[in-house]
Amino acid sequence: MNKVIRIGTRGSKLALWQAEYVANMIKPSGYTTEIITIETKGDKMLDVTISKIGSKGVFTDEIEAKLLDGSIDIAIHSAKDLASELPEELELIAFTEREVVNDVLVSSLKNIDLTHDKIRIGTASTRRVAFLKHFYPQTEAVTIRGNLQTRISKLQAGECDALLLAYAGVHRMGYHDLIAEKIETSYFVPPVGQGSVAVECHKKLSFDKKEIIQRWVNHPITENCIRAERAFLKKLHGGCSIPSFGYAHYDGDLITLKAGIISLDGQQVVKVKKSASPQEAKELGEAVANEVLQKGGVEILNEIRKQL
Repeated sequence: MNKVIRIGTRGSKLALWQAEYVANMIKPSGYTTEIITIETKGDKMLDVTISKIGSKGVFTDEIEAKLLDGSIDIAIHSAKDLASELPEELELIAFTEREVVNDVLVSSLKNIDLTHDKIRIGTASTRRVAFLKHFYPQTEAVTIRGNLQTRISKLQAGECDALLLAYAGVHRMGYHDLIAEKIETSYFVPPVGQGSVAVECHKKLSFDKKEIIQRWVNHPITENCIRAERAFLKKLHGGCSIPSFGYAHYDGDLITLKAGIISLDGQQVVKVKKSASPQEAKELGEAVANEVLQKGGVEILNEIRKQL
């Protein structure tokens, strides 16, 4: 029996950290792993914003192609980078336990006051830009792309005063000392999937390998929450370039999902919060999306698609 699991991943330090993290979780099972790096169009096209490349599969298309042709057994992604709909032959079989989900402000400047300081904040996310315009209109959003190390070096070279990033990546790469502020999720709601590593495979992957990955890698509480978030995103037809947001967490025995959409100029926000049992995670996501669309989300989406 083939006891090697071939893991496909992007080649950045953070992506390789994620692949090694999953490989180490698999190790006690008796299976060995092989990590295969794959370059995606999101890695190659660093001179344009993600929204200009296209909203779907910016960091996943080339990796999914290797799943489809059998070159790899599983693909490792930041769950937040996944498109709302996967190719028909593929499926998500595991989500690692979620890291702190917040966005953080990273800077060598100390005592930044976001409510007053006129600072340049680097980000490549339409959601973060829109939230900055909404909550901190006096700040200036500067497009900064590349892997985490590249962004930090651009910050240090003075291309911006601060970066807006996911805590998970900053934490995993050891840049704690640069965190100037952890931004509360109560108003700066994260994107769907932020903080977890997702494992994708071909539906025809052997039962034994699927079972090993689900047993050793998957964190059921995180999975239920992200399934709710992804059901919301799928109903919304949202991709990487749509400034939608969604964060689900356990509230006692229930899952509470807060999700919505914000216009590119930050002027209009539609946000809905609902709770349901973990067994109804998918229905919860869909119900929240339907309400967001009814409350003005359709108009915001149409306007965004015109502008992008």
